[in-house]
Amino acid sequence: MTYNPSSQYVRPDSPLNVEIVSTLADIDPVQWNRLNGGNPFLRHEFLHALHETGCACERTGWAPRYLAAFDGKRLAGAMPLYVKSHSRGEYVFDWAWADAYQRNGLDYYPKLLCAIPFTPVTGPRILAESDRVAELLASKVLDVARDSDASSLHCLFPPDDQTQRLAGKGMMVRHGVQFHWVNEGDADFEQYLARMNHTKRKKIRQQRRRVVEAGIRFRWLEGAAITHDDWSFFARCYTRTYREHHNTPYLSREFFQRIGATMPENLLLIVAERDGQPIAASFNVRGADRLYGRYWGALEYHPMLHFEACYHQTIEYCLARGIRVFEGGAQGEHKMARGLMPVQTSSVHWLAHPQFSEAVAQFLARETQGIAHYIDELHEHAPFRSETKAG
Repeated sequence: MTYNPSSQYVRPDSPLNVEIVSTLADIDPVQWNRLNGGNPFLRHEFLHALHETGCACERTGWAPRYLAAFDGKRLAGAMPLYVKSHSRGEYVFDWAWADAYQRNGLDYYPKLLCAIPFTPVTGPRILAESDRVAELLASKVLDVARDSDASSLHCLFPPDDQTQRLAGKGMMVRHGVQFHWVNEGDADFEQYLARMNHTKRKKIRQQRRRVVEAGIRFRWLEGAAITHDDWSFFARCYTRTYREHHNTPYLSREFFQRIGATMPENLLLIVAERDGQPIAASFNVRGADRLYGRYWGALEYHPMLHFEACYHQTIEYCLARGIRVFEGGAQGEHKMARGLMPVQTSSVHWLAHPQFSEAVAQFLARETQGIAHYIDELHEHAPFRSETKAG
């Protein structure tokens, strides 16, 4: 991808310089982490590990082109920006847009993407120490897109205020749905189940009983208690499960071991054991008041083991640790049966081609109405008793 006229953008009435940075090795981790709002996926350690282990790099179609705003030598703001040669690992699907470009003899790739690779979680995408810096970055990211040969610019899962800021610059808003669990202050899992209707409560108890009767027990491994061997075991489970579904795993054993060494306080493995031997595990990331379910894998198949490792155990963990929200990942209406309820998410998009931009705007207007109706319909099927609806 080429940029014109250069890789540096300077606003004349400001001492702030906005530069394009191709490696986080050039940015001080302390300065970066000062701006990330406590989001574990925006930690320098997490993002740099993705790049350095080869999971998200130019070879895999994720070429880092971060925007970094400097006030002198101090990092004042940044945006995680990538040049993408495909749309995999994003979880906001634009395959139909790419196909329409191709059918009309146009190139959809490369495109510019502001996101956390392989990670569909909500969180800041404009890291800034002030509103002034945020406004500058919101303008400059569009300047970069316009001055490049990218077909488009996309920002995935930003918070509402950043969605509106970018929309104010002319980007189009798209809505989606995820399923999140909210802690209502139940003392334990049984008290939580008591708020569900009879059918859902009975089914979850039956599912959990089947796992216990299979002789499976669970351990919660947190932080420094997760050993090098534990990460090797999880990577083996994760890789096997991906390949059983005929998919190529995005992440490597080296990546898991690296973040295990550099940011252990944010990590949780829920390990399933049978006859004292580990057979499966789910990988979760913890923020200040949120738990994010990310990946799972198993060496043996047992009915209901996936639901237990990825949902029932994580909800128990959140109740025990006082965690406010559990984000269960992208998609999945089946999560509602465990008490994860629909939440609207956002992304913002800019397309360089005027006619395609207009067509996408019309599509998004229709899609937004459909998403609103879909969420309303889902709420009608909540698993909770009417007098104990989840917040």
